[in-house]
Amino acid sequence: MTDLSPSNMTRRCLLKNSAVGFGYLALSALLQAEARQAMGAPTSELAHFPARAKRVIFLFMKGGPSHVDTFDYKPQLQKDDGKPLPFDKPRVQFAPTGNLLGSPWKFRQYGESGMYVSELFPHVAQHVDDMCFLHSVHGTNPSHGGALLKLHTGSDNFIRPSMGAWVNYGLGSENDNLPGFVTICPTFAHGGAKNWGSAFLPAEYQGIPLGVASQPSTAANVKYIDNPRWTKDVQRVQLDLMNAMNREHMAHAQSEPSLEARIQSFELAYRMQSKMPEAQDLSQETANTIEMYGLNDPVTQDFGRQCLLARRFAERGVRFIQVTHSDTKVQWDQHGDLKAGHTKNAAEVDRPIGALLGDLKRRGLLEDTLVLWGGEFGRTPTCQGSGANGRDHNPEGFTMWMAGGGVKPGYRHGATDQYGYYAQEDKMHVHDLHATLLHLLGLDHERLTYRHAGRDFRLTDVHGLVHREILA
Repeated sequence: MTDLSPSNMTRRCLLKNSAVGFGYLALSALLQAEARQAMGAPTSELAHFPARAKRVIFLFMKGGPSHVDTFDYKPQLQKDDGKPLPFDKPRVQFAPTGNLLGSPWKFRQYGESGMYVSELFPHVAQHVDDMCFLHSVHGTNPSHGGALLKLHTGSDNFIRPSMGAWVNYGLGSENDNLPGFVTICPTFAHGGAKNWGSAFLPAEYQGIPLGVASQPSTAANVKYIDNPRWTKDVQRVQLDLMNAMNREHMAHAQSEPSLEARIQSFELAYRMQSKMPEAQDLSQETANTIEMYGLNDPVTQDFGRQCLLARRFAERGVRFIQVTHSDTKVQWDQHGDLKAGHTKNAAEVDRPIGALLGDLKRRGLLEDTLVLWGGEFGRTPTCQGSGANGRDHNPEGFTMWMAGGGVKPGYRHGATDQYGYYAQEDKMHVHDLHATLLHLLGLDHERLTYRHAGRDFRLTDVHGLVHREILA
């Protein structure tokens, strides 16, 4: 029986128990949208439009790989190696740089599309006819911290939900027993958990981290995935009791999205105890697959394992999977000794990425899986370092690429200038990248919103343009 004493009477309880509940009926209608959000539903009742992709695998190269040394061939840069840059550098730079620095790697054309790829990526180059190169991406921040947050959350100075959390919020997981957003070996530097967090979105939409970048991927497991003290049946009884108490509290209290999200998180954690270990069990893979991903090679085994896990999560319905290539240092951040650093980095990821693309295609997953590759920015075509053999941060123009998931295969979109410093043709801001990615998933970036602090927020803030030219 409800306690109707004044000390326990809430406004909702008063309306429910007075005037035969008429006031409560009106209140229920007013709070319908809030209740839908509390249950984790997107703000739009519509599916927006048919999706080209069902899920995303984001291959994040932390530190900023050099586009002019990997996928953005600049013959003029090679010709003018050592000469001064013939136009002004940005007003805001991370550090001073000198003259032009030609790439130490050779480029050649691959596939029927004739895409140029440097000798750093011979395995990835075999898949250019399935790839869509975005040569005109640009951001707003030359520092790692701000640029990482911008790429992951759409904001470089405020705490906002990550793009994986937005995708998970908008679409949910295809598998009720696994999270909708998994991040494998993420880095805790430069924003850390904010790059996969849910901020003001319900907590159930945040990324589930597997391991950390400073440890081998063999240690990439969900924390506390098992409970050796209690059997599954006992845990189920505990969880049911706790949920009953929480829902009884919710029935007599104000709407509490945080409590509902907590209940859902407990339920998901319980279900994950049996399904997550199976998803991570690579003993089910063939010897050929293990070899293909490079798990038998000490150079490629760490990132190869991450890529193989990404494929396994994708085929089990995880909506957004991030794979991070990083270590205790800022992996791709070659301010000096460019040749040694990029050679090492590319050798670690080239074979696994090529294997992932080929494996997804053979299994029919590439058609509805959007693979996104890139870092938080590119590098300058001008040299840096005491030996003039490094490159500085460059958010003014750089390359990312997509594959599968409804993008045009074997396609080049946009361009930087003849040296690769500034995005010039069909410029794609990070907000445009997010808008286009959501569009491929069937989500309108202007309609995927969440009301917080009196305002409707979205991943693209008040910006974003869908680049329809890249749609297949």
